[in-house]
Amino acid sequence: MRRIDYTKEIQRICSFMASYLKASGFSKYIIGISGGIDSALSATLAVKAIGKQNVLGVLMPYQSSNPQSLKDGLLLCDSLQIEHQIVDISPMVDAYFESREPMADSLRRGNWMARTRMCVLFDLSAKLRALVVGTSNQSELMTGYFTQYGDSACALEPIGQLYKTEVWEMARQLNIPPVIINKVPTADLWEDQSDEDEMGISYADLDQILYAIHNMQDTSSFEESKLKTVYRLIARSQFKRLSPPLPEPPCSL
Repeated sequence: MRRIDYTKEIQRICSFMASYLKASGFSKYIIGISGGIDSALSATLAVKAIGKQNVLGVLMPYQSSNPQSLKDGLLLCDSLQIEHQIVDISPMVDAYFESREPMADSLRRGNWMARTRMCVLFDLSAKLRALVVGTSNQSELMTGYFTQYGDSACALEPIGQLYKTEVWEMARQLNIPPVIINKVPTADLWEDQSDEDEMGISYADLDQILYAIHNMQDTSSFEESKLKTVYRLIARSQFKRLSPPLPEPPCSL
């Protein structure tokens, strides 16, 4: 893995966020606060870049969400001293599944929740003229561990170049509350969900392999089963990373 000068990287990301916002003609950022490390880091960087008065956090629990996620999200907002609001998405999600698809499995419901949250954020974005900040990291983007047009929908991805293990380290540098840094990473889309269990590999192993692949390094030293897992994750999610394809231009007469 690479070695990062986190002080310089924090400054670089904050400069990017400030200049991008100014160029867009907007004056505020809005971000979904999940109680997890990625949104915590993204929000902290936004505050550092443009000031706490220009950042709005939105917490969007579902009725089956872990109550600790909401507590951790509120803890972050309080520590950053940012304006925040809570929007319960349960009525929005349940209205569809109860009336149309009561037998839908947890994956479909989880994807719907992720997309509902982004609908809320983009509506508030239009109301408040605030750009939506993404919270995906490089590990998630490379493996497709995100919901297409859900948590991947945003105006910018400030931590999209950082692997998950680097997200943790930068969070420590910025003194994000330890309870958020040390918790088991989860999208919290259904009960007892865990990123690493769902992907079938730890972030420590995943990031080393992803870094080697991304930089075209020799991968022969990695355990074959783990290497296959990573290649499978990348291959099956390729469509998520591409713009919708178009057919060839029409033939001229």
